[in-house]
Amino acid sequence: MAKKVKAIVKVNLPAGAATPAPPLGPALGQHGVAIMDFVREYNDKTAGNKGQIIPAVITIYEDRSFSFVTKLPPVSELIKKELNLEKGAGNVGRETVGTLSSAQLTQIAESKMADLNSRDLEAAKKIVAGTARSMGVKIQ
Repeated sequence: MAKKVKAIVKVNLPAGAATPAPPLGPALGQHGVAIMDFVREYNDKTAGNKGQIIPAVITIYEDRSFSFVTKLPPVSELIKKELNLEKGAGNVGRETVGTLSSAQLTQIAESKMADLNSRDLEAAKKIVAGTARSMGVKIQ
């Protein structure tokens, strides 16, 4: 018989460097999960992606056990990495922090396709372009 799900928690954590400090500790602690067990497993699984933010979807069961699935980095992180940016624009609309070429846009959309809720590449490119605009990045 399958275990009964108690909660599903989504968190964005640094790859290979997660700690039991907030926001992770309180999110898991309130459900009675062994936080250090999760931190150890997450850090082992994401050690190869150091320096990136890797989202995790944690399923917590009634018996306080858990399982988790890691996702691809957020689109904003991929854009910042592609353009070597520290952060997006502070004043979007008046300030531009970089320019994303069509080829770069396509590459990011293809790499993130598995996590986006679109079936074709053109829709995925529109999602990535919208995120880029909200960060103050121009699209060529």
